[in-house]
Amino acid sequence: MNLPAPRAVVAEDEATLRGELIERLGELWPELAVVGEAADGLQALRQVQEQRPDVLFLDIQMPGATGLEVAQQVARQADQRCRVVFITAYDQHAVQAFEHGAVDYLLKPMAPARLFTTVTRLKERLAAPLPDALATPQALQALQALQALTRGVPTAAAPRSWLRWINASVGQTLRLITVDEVLYFQSDNKYTRVALAGGEALIRKPLKELLEELDPQQFWQIHRSTLVNVAAIAGVTRDFRGRMQVRLKDSSDHLLVAESYVHLFKTM
Repeated sequence: MNLPAPRAVVAEDEATLRGELIERLGELWPELAVVGEAADGLQALRQVQEQRPDVLFLDIQMPGATGLEVAQQVARQADQRCRVVFITAYDQHAVQAFEHGAVDYLLKPMAPARLFTTVTRLKERLAAPLPDALATPQALQALQALQALTRGVPTAAAPRSWLRWINASVGQTLRLITVDEVLYFQSDNKYTRVALAGGEALIRKPLKELLEELDPQQFWQIHRSTLVNVAAIAGVTRDFRGRMQVRLKDSSDHLLVAESYVHLFKTM
């Protein structure tokens, strides 16, 4: 039985290096179809979601979002399981954390012999059942270790990675939205409403789950059914019943603040 041709996305912010990698892949692995390119982290995530590649070549340092953050976001989504190869400018000591993980790496500048080794490993893994590569404890630990090394802090002190993007339905369209765009989240029956400056969207993720994944410094729970982006708050008022309400900068909506959350606004 002939297997379908493997598909890849290449995410590298240096156009020359990106083109060179694609050219070398074409020489070493002509069966591989490069179905997407990205110059920043957000583009990389969009390409993965749209193209659903088997392999993702991912630069660690990119504008918008780092390769580590993209990989962690991909790892949270069960339908986005692909083999990840990191591209890094750091030396052998910084990338040793990946030697026992389920991902590979390429060191800049990329040596042809090292790329050949990577291609060989990828072919072997593509022929085997796909493990939940980035969700394994070893791989996640490796991600955190390298993130700590690139920031010059001990591994144990590596900061937590908060949710950066969500997939939301806008009518019949599935849209990728950064959490910075969100004014507030509000429970709406079996959905969660995502309020934006230019409209709204819907997601199936419950508010309780969002609470665990969003940065608590960026999003405050002000009601059992509402999370608000602190940066979107214009001020607070009282209605005729004396209940506190939040005014927003880019919306005419007023959000009710439950008594148990009034203390959040004492400094305002």
